Amino acid sequence: MTSMPDLIFTVLFFFMIVTHMRTETPRFEFQTPTGSELTQPSNKRVITNLYIATDPQGNTLIQIGNDLLPLSQVAPAISALRQKLSDDEASLFTVNIKADKNTPMGVISDIKHELRKSGALNIRYNAVEERER
Repeated sequence: MTSMPDLIFTVLFFFMIVTHMRTETPRFEFQTPTGSELTQPSNKRVITNLYIATDPQGNTLIQIGNDLLPLSQVAPAISALRQKLSDDEASLFTVNIKADKNTPMGVISDIKHELRKSGALNIRYNAVEERER
């Protein structure tokens, strides 16, 4: 017969095993755009999340890892992350852009230009599944 504490610890252990632990937390709120042809990445080790939003004053907020950066620091930050990887991993290195759905395309274009300067040519765009009405 199983006691109540044993049952509680078993359930706790189960959730600890199956729960995804987030290593970074966005420092600002954004609404993820929707899409219909979405896929999941295969190797999460070589993926870096880049969060983009606009504050109420209209300033662009860019976060890589847990650091808020100006646009001019995106290329050096991405280059530093790529240098930590092996040659095989560096060729698979992907930047996952998690932008607010209201982010102007000009900002996305500027960031893509910075990513190109750092050699990060694989880019993914984050979205949520579009619900049918």
